[in-house]
Amino acid sequence: MWRSCLRLRGGGRHLLNCPRGGLTASRGPGPKPPAHARAYAPPAAERKRFYQNVSITQGEAGFEINLDHRKLRTPQAKLFTVPSEALAVAVATEWDSQQDTIKTYTMHLTTLCNTSLDNPTQRDKDQLIWAAAKFLDTDTVCCRVEEPETLVELQRNEWDPVIGWAERRYGVKIGSSTSIMGPSIPARTREVLVSHLASYNTWALQGIEFVVSQLKSMVLTLGLIDLHLTVEQAVLLSRLEEAFQIQKWGNVEWAHDYELQDLRARTAAGALFVHLCSESSAVKHKLPQG
Repeated sequence: MWRSCLRLRGGGRHLLNCPRGGLTASRGPGPKPPAHARAYAPPAAERKRFYQNVSITQGEAGFEINLDHRKLRTPQAKLFTVPSEALAVAVATEWDSQQDTIKTYTMHLTTLCNTSLDNPTQRDKDQLIWAAAKFLDTDTVCCRVEEPETLVELQRNEWDPVIGWAERRYGVKIGSSTSIMGPSIPARTREVLVSHLASYNTWALQGIEFVVSQLKSMVLTLGLIDLHLTVEQAVLLSRLEEAFQIQKWGNVEWAHDYELQDLRARTAAGALFVHLCSESSAVKHKLPQG
C-alpha cells in the first residue's frame, strides 16, 4: 500500500520526454537494459528538465522519489529508495529546485544516495571505515610546516584547538608533525576512532568518507559531525595554508571563490547526509488549528 507523503511545486514547466542514460525515472514495468548499459557512471552534466512535479511515496523498503508519475532510479537502474522521510524530502528538494536544465553536479545528496544504493566499488562497512580512518596518517590539521614563521604560528593558533578538542572528546592522543612522513598516530587512537566510526550505519559512513575526502581531515570531519565546527569553519580550516598563500600573493579572480563555494556545498551536503542517515528521521506535519 502506497502512501503519498509530499508533493513539491513544479513551477508549471512543460513535460518533456525522459532522457536516456544516467539517473532515470521509470515509467513502470518493462524490460531492463542489458547489464553493460547499467554500469555505474556519472550522468550527463546537464540535461533538460523532463518533469513538472516532484513527490514522495512510502513503500515497504522506504521512501521513494517520484518525478511526475515516474519513479526515480539509480545509475544501475535500481529503485531509488532512502531510509528516512527527512532524507527523501531533502533529495526531492534538490530535484524540485532544478530549473530548465538538470545540473546533476549540484545534486550532492542524490549522488550520495546513488552511491549508497549502487555501491559501485562494492565496499562493505569495514572497508568504508578504513577508507575514512586512513586520512589520519595525512590529516590536514596534523601535518605542519616548519617555515615561514607566520604560517607556523597560524597553523598552531587555528589547528591546535581543534586537535585539543578531539583529544578530549575521544580520550586519545593525536598530536601533529612537520615530518614528510606525516604524524605518528598511536594504535589506541586509531582503535578508538575506528570503533566510533563503527557505530554509524553504512549509509552514514558513505557520507563521512565523502566529507573526509573533501576536507582531507578526519579531525575536522569529526568536529563538523559532532557540531563542534560549522561548515564554514571546517572548510576554512581545511584551506588554511591556501588562504595564507592567497593573502600573500593575491587571489585568482573568480577561480578561488568558485572552489571555496563548491567545497562548502559538498561539505554541507555530506554533513547533512550523515545526520539524516544516522537516525530514524520523520517529518512532522503541522495539523491545522481549529
